[in-house]
Amino acid sequence: MYYLSTRNKTLRKTLSEAIQSGLASDGGLFVPEYLPKINLQEFTPGLSYVEFSQKLLQYFFAEDSLDKKLLSFCQSAFNFPVPLKPVNNNTFILELFHGPTSSFKDFGARFLAECLNTLSEKQKTTIMVATSGDTGSAVASAFYEKPHINIIILYPDKQISARQEHQITCWDKNILALAVKGNFDDCQKLVKAAFSDPWWQKHVHLSSANSINIGRLLPQIIYYAYTSINFYEKYKISPGFIVPTGNLGNATAAYWAKAMGFPIREIVLSTNANKAIPDYINTGEFHPRKSIPTLANAMDVGNPSNFERLKYLFNHYEDFKNNVRAFSASDEDIKNTIKNIYQKYKIIICPHTATAFFAREQLPSDQPWIIAATADPSKFDSVIEPIITIKIPVSPQLEKLLNQPSRIVRVENSLEAIQKIMT
Repeated sequence: MYYLSTRNKTLRKTLSEAIQSGLASDGGLFVPEYLPKINLQEFTPGLSYVEFSQKLLQYFFAEDSLDKKLLSFCQSAFNFPVPLKPVNNNTFILELFHGPTSSFKDFGARFLAECLNTLSEKQKTTIMVATSGDTGSAVASAFYEKPHINIIILYPDKQISARQEHQITCWDKNILALAVKGNFDDCQKLVKAAFSDPWWQKHVHLSSANSINIGRLLPQIIYYAYTSINFYEKYKISPGFIVPTGNLGNATAAYWAKAMGFPIREIVLSTNANKAIPDYINTGEFHPRKSIPTLANAMDVGNPSNFERLKYLFNHYEDFKNNVRAFSASDEDIKNTIKNIYQKYKIIICPHTATAFFAREQLPSDQPWIIAATADPSKFDSVIEPIITIKIPVSPQLEKLLNQPSRIVRVENSLEAIQKIMT
């Protein structure tokens, strides 16, 4: 299996090369040369999550040097539960936040850390990553004390929750977290610019751990595939998934799982007030714009990078429009949904998951839907507690991180300012 740039099908890399590069040399994102069509009979419901993961990822790792370590990567990365819980007769919630930093980003970050640490044994790698909230803490946790990796995390100063910031800034040793004077899109631009900047190319062996890196995206296919098969086995019907999305990495993984042949009826996306995708579906014109701060801050993305991958999969507007549905939730919608879901079901949800429940209200009630719950609500206590007027219990893994000392380092919005801190 080779990996191609979304901008040039003749630019081909092995999986290891694509993971190490992060971004293609022409600025495109790597995609598999084809999405394998799976034999559902091979994925029996009795498989453990780790066994299922190895079997699925084997399609993408075949003949690559990393293939022989695939099982150990899965064992190390996926050592926490992935529960599916009923909300009502036709709504279910897939809790993706039981990893060490209480967000779905733990799946991709931990798997990528295993891959990149192995690939960097001969040459140390520096990973620069932009985060609008949860990616930063997941990457810091996953790569902490990895001997062959240094990490630079860029996050927008004063635009993430206090608990999110603490999770990002409580690390030392090989982790450097920087609060950039700008928004998430500015952070993302800095990461992309570093890949073509002469100083960074000369002094640093650079890679990325954002969802632009194929090594982080591939493991996210697994929980959609695994859940759909087990759901189908139990209920004899294919579920739909509602996916909260900002940079479209998690969404792309869901569409790839469906394209591979797993029993997924359809996929619906939910966004906050950053409506680049809903607007594209409605008009056929993609207009990147400055991100708008919202209560669902990890989804505050005005120019989603993985739009290129979705557009590559559905390369004509009509094809895209026929396969991708999206609903946008305002901050008022998010607040009302958090309140209503708690009052009705006594379920506490984070602001990002609230956008998916808001989308669920717009969809048919006679079909089963699985909502991807992307973060533990206790990370957003300052938003949720005033709405439902109770104290949210803190998960043990989050409490452990919050007890660590943290250090905030602010930096101007330029590569030169980051270079000064490094040198």
